[in-house]
Amino acid sequence: MPTPARTSRDEIVAAGRAILALDGIEALTMQRVADRVGVRAPSLYRRVASRSALVQLVAADVVGDVENRFESAASTGDPRRDLRALALALRDFALADPHSYELLFSPLPEHSAPDPASFAAAAAPVIRVAGALAGADQALNAARTVTAWASGFLRMELAGVFQLGGNVEEAFDFGMTLLIKGLTTATSEGD
Repeated sequence: MPTPARTSRDEIVAAGRAILALDGIEALTMQRVADRVGVRAPSLYRRVASRSALVQLVAADVVGDVENRFESAASTGDPRRDLRALALALRDFALADPHSYELLFSPLPEHSAPDPASFAAAAAPVIRVAGALAGADQALNAARTVTAWASGFLRMELAGVFQLGGNVEEAFDFGMTLLIKGLTTATSEGD
């Protein structure tokens, strides 16, 4: 008779996310996850074939988390409010879990990366809202611009390089105001 499972894939992913949040991707090992879920490392291999597979599961969970946050944030139907809410959702995520945020923008080897379709699903609300502001023909360009600005701002904020004083939260809001205005102006000028 087979031995009963002592852990589940969901528990493994949750343990991986906790390790990632505490110590970063380098600390995400089969041994650390096994210790956290209370099994021996060889037992973990029954559920997850390799460290690469573990990283892939955890990364997919991070992307799914961001997708859920974005879907919830972009819910008013007002593209200006929704774009601001999307940016704030990303900022909240980055400040709460910097290592998982960093994972979003880190290249992973193909065998460790989540399915590219999951990134497309996570980006869909940003593209939809940016397109509502900038026009459907510029939706992807607008979404990339917003994402590049937000990710750059947040990487700098997380690194603690804003040392000239002032309120960083106000600066973030100021940047979003300019982006929203710029995307909206670009649409009206294109008519």
